[in-house]
Amino acid sequence: MTRLSIRHESLYTYSTPVEFGTWRLLMRPLDTHATRLIDASLETPPSIIKWSYDAYGNCVCHLKPTRRSDTLKVVSSLIVDRYPSALPSVSVDNPLSMAPIVYGLADRAILEPFIAPATGDDDQGYREWLRSLGPIEDEPAITFLQRLNSAIHDQMTYGVREEPGTQGPGETIRLRSGTCRDFAWLMIESVRRLGFAARFATGYLYSPGVTVRGAGATHAWCEVFLPDLGWMEFDPTNALVESPSLIRVATTRTWQEADPMSGSVIGASSCELKVSVDVDLIEMRP
Repeated sequence: MTRLSIRHESLYTYSTPVEFGTWRLLMRPLDTHATRLIDASLETPPSIIKWSYDAYGNCVCHLKPTRRSDTLKVVSSLIVDRYPSALPSVSVDNPLSMAPIVYGLADRAILEPFIAPATGDDDQGYREWLRSLGPIEDEPAITFLQRLNSAIHDQMTYGVREEPGTQGPGETIRLRSGTCRDFAWLMIESVRRLGFAARFATGYLYSPGVTVRGAGATHAWCEVFLPDLGWMEFDPTNALVESPSLIRVATTRTWQEADPMSGSVIGASSCELKVSVDVDLIEMRP
């Protein structure tokens, strides 16, 4: 078990004072068998705060600042325990990934929205790239997913991009570069085209003494549902699978729904956003 301290600060600075609408925050992880939430606090300006769960089961904070201001600062502080588990080596139903994987009727009724691609198929370069990496005859599904995860890591150049939004799969293939959210979205949309259920995961990345892509900020990766194994984590940015370094906060069908902080203001004003994330190990006393 590893205990981690997470501090996530978001600072919006406006050129003139503005009035704030309601903001939506995705910063609080759920308790799971792999992550135990020990403590959580939120530093905000004077606000009306309401908590709820969205349709995906994520914990959402609805924040309505009550005063006009030229800044909006929110600091989320968490202490979590991580219980890492090795990549399971159990068999799965219908492990061949040459054809779309077969989900049971009960699972498929729930998974259908996560199987349907959210982007079009009008990019020939992307289609050729995916065809070149398609499943090999008699290749187990999990082996194929690991291979695709590593291929994205090996073939793409990572770079920080400050602009909002996420590249489409075709654009990422043309540029051969992107951010963690671009690589996660590329893998999600690719495996969906092969019949897998996949979703967008967002959270944090802990890198103890190891240089990894995407550390020091919010991080994004892909989760794929496999029979008997459930939702499994694949991080194509760093070629990680079921890694204890991934600390999930939320999962959604599309990247547009996974913004850690989103909202509106009333008033004409330019805006600058600064985000800093620190993930530190807490030494456990015997």
